[in-house]
Amino acid sequence: MSVIIPVMNERRTIAAVIRQAKRVHKDAEVIVVANGTRDGSDAIAKAAGARVISFREPLGHDVGRSVGAQAANGRILLFIDGDMVIKAEDLRPFVRAIEDGADVALNDYHGPTRTRRVHGVVLAKHALNTILGRSDLGGASPTAVPHALGRRALQAVGADALAVPPLALAKAVKAGLDIRLPHFVDVGKRNPLRRKRERARPLEPLIVGDHLEALHWWMSVSEDGDSGGPSVKTSNVR
Repeated sequence: MSVIIPVMNERRTIAAVIRQAKRVHKDAEVIVVANGTRDGSDAIAKAAGARVISFREPLGHDVGRSVGAQAANGRILLFIDGDMVIKAEDLRPFVRAIEDGADVALNDYHGPTRTRRVHGVVLAKHALNTILGRSDLGGASPTAVPHALGRRALQAVGADALAVPPLALAKAVKAGLDIRLPHFVDVGKRNPLRRKRERARPLEPLIVGDHLEALHWWMSVSEDGDSGGPSVKTSNVR
């Protein structure tokens, strides 16, 4: 299996992220895509035993996932982020889901909805899944980590689509792939690590735009938006 970790200036966390990634499986291939990083994160990742693919200039928010997927050798591809340390015990359920026959394994995380103002990204995730005919997915999305794909899913959606996670999900639904929510990881509690970056370069407009791109694609290939795909298998892990 391959663990793909996009990195941009994550020297504080990347070594710990890689340690947990290597614990997921004894033969795990760890690929770090250094996306315009300038703080030595790439050197730290290499010293930690990861295979590092470096780009001097930033490629784009999720382009590192596409690059890593194209370089990966594993039958199972697990995607995590370089600024979020998630224990191996919380990563293995996504790998096991693919081993058990799923094509796509998403984090059973749906974002906070019982708030006075629901974040635009949360709304976009729920809205897109409903339009895709997969309201059973709630707000689960490959926009969030961790998530995993099998080789059949990668071939069906194409590595390029991984740079626009909602588009990859729309293509997976259209292809009738087996999409499951095997485990819950509360990434919302880890988001404070990103607040400084969010103030400098807010991601909400970009991510909402990605969902609009997915919606545009879906409308262009489907008359009624009903894929007739298989129902999702969920767990009660919380």
